[in-house]
Amino acid sequence: MVLALVAVSAVAVALLVRVLLLKYESSDWHYFLDPWYRYIKAQGGFHALGDIGFADYNVPYLYLMAALGYLPVPALAAVKCLSVLFDLALAYYTHRIVSPRWPHRPWRPLAAAVTVLFLPTVVTNSGWWAQADAIFTVFLLGGVHHLLRDRPWWSCAFFGTALAFKLQAVFLFPLLLVVVLCGRVPWRSLLAVPAAYLALDVPALLLGADPWPLLTVYARQTGTYQDLTLNAPSVYQFVSVPAGEEGPVRRAGVLAAGVLVLVLTGLVVRAVRRTEGAAEAEAEGGGGGRAGLTGTGILLAATVFAIAVPFLLPSMHERYFYAADVLSVLVAFRLPRQLWYLPVLVQLSSFGSYLKFIAPGVAPYLSMPAHGVLMLLALITVLRAAAREFGAARGPGGGTGAPADAR
Repeated sequence: MVLALVAVSAVAVALLVRVLLLKYESSDWHYFLDPWYRYIKAQGGFHALGDIGFADYNVPYLYLMAALGYLPVPALAAVKCLSVLFDLALAYYTHRIVSPRWPHRPWRPLAAAVTVLFLPTVVTNSGWWAQADAIFTVFLLGGVHHLLRDRPWWSCAFFGTALAFKLQAVFLFPLLLVVVLCGRVPWRSLLAVPAAYLALDVPALLLGADPWPLLTVYARQTGTYQDLTLNAPSVYQFVSVPAGEEGPVRRAGVLAAGVLVLVLTGLVVRAVRRTEGAAEAEAEGGGGGRAGLTGTGILLAATVFAIAVPFLLPSMHERYFYAADVLSVLVAFRLPRQLWYLPVLVQLSSFGSYLKFIAPGVAPYLSMPAHGVLMLLALITVLRAAAREFGAARGPGGGTGAPADAR
């Protein structure tokens, strides 16, 4: 009863905070979201989606925007409230993912959910900015949730839906490669990713949309920005090149990110297979070895990718660490003694970068390179935790000295 009261009170306060932000209009609202909303409404709602050339988002978000146009609610409030609903969904999946770790301490999953709900970046992203990053991140968390419960088809379908909403969902896609190579997910389950993505294109096709623009929407997005960083706390805060000469650095950054993903994937798969081999040997010797990729390992790998990929890729916005913001809380509650400070590092870096955009008249409390250093420290922290998790496979005597936290 007390927990329920605390949960309801937390949700009420979280909604109140966001209500206080409803009146604020960002430049993204003026230049993108509001014109899209007005165009859709002027063209008859869903019928406007027969030609998607007016927007550079994929159609699933435009479906939601079209649906909002039928409600007797001001445009700005409607779009922000949509994102706020997904903030609540983020808290829900956070609770579901953390709960199995603390079956006899129900206040800890609740604390994790409340923490996510009040993260400065989460509050600002929806309540002030009217952005949709909570939407694709909800589906990523849903995919992780189903993955932890050995529902591979559901997991891949959620990942595909996340990708349909935002290209930035690909930051976590290396996790799918890890779980497939480790045998946690069968290869055929990956078919659910394109199936979910393409299924969400069908309504637009039925409304008359041209298939080619639908399938190439993300290819067009990737060429929109040429700057090495757009306020992102990434490695490019330490790189300076003359204007117009960013091309070679951009290509090198993409290559470096790809190589890092492959290296990290290979290291994780190798460690898991060694764990399995050690467990089999211990079982044959009468021991009780445990094998396979643990839930903690999955969350750590997800967090590593969510930080490392946007940290190395060029042309990232400050908002592109949104999934890392949320996942840092999940792993902190999974391994509180090791990672309690990880969300602090990520928020100092990520929200500090937000301030550069949302409050341009006020200098960030740290320089942008300093925000990059903080994110680098966060990456090193979670990499060390992952190394301990996967490196603890072989305990004394060849056992699988996996820590108690690795459930």
